[in-house]
Amino acid sequence: MTMPLVLVAVMVVMYSCGVYLMLDRTLTRLLLGFLLVGNATNLLIFLMSGSFGDAPLSGDTAAEDMSDPLPQAFILTAIVITFGVSAFFLALIYRSWRLAQDLDDTVQDDESDLELATTEALATVEVTDEDLAETQEFDDEENGDAANDVPTDNVRDTDTGTDTETDEHSAPDSPGGDRR
Repeated sequence: MTMPLVLVAVMVVMYSCGVYLMLDRTLTRLLLGFLLVGNATNLLIFLMSGSFGDAPLSGDTAAEDMSDPLPQAFILTAIVITFGVSAFFLALIYRSWRLAQDLDDTVQDDESDLELATTEALATVEVTDEDLAETQEFDDEENGDAANDVPTDNVRDTDTGTDTETDEHSAPDSPGGDRR
């Protein structure tokens, strides 16, 4: 088996240029690098297929003199795969170009997402002592016996740093107490 030296040199140059282009962050260079590597791989498969022979479907030639059709099938499959991936890269390049050029092609904010984000922001607002002082007192007698069955909680006093067990409706020990 002899390989044409010129085709081997072309394959090596195509691989090296393709890998160099694929290391760049630009999508266009990535596409060109991918095409070069794909064609270099096809050339590698072609060079590894052995010596050239007659067409395998002719019927008049002995089996030893025919060329192997399997590498040709591999090359055809690789061409189709390279074409599909190239089309995908072209779509990515076109989409990124549209996003960079058109201001109208921006993704719009979803109203329900904004509402949910606002609701979460309201839920995380810290209650201050002034907010607690402005709230109305809860009257146990208006709500009946159900209000008396509330379990007790631990209240942490921020001034002394101690935990005290209190009733749900009783006030903390100090006016600056933080209830958690």
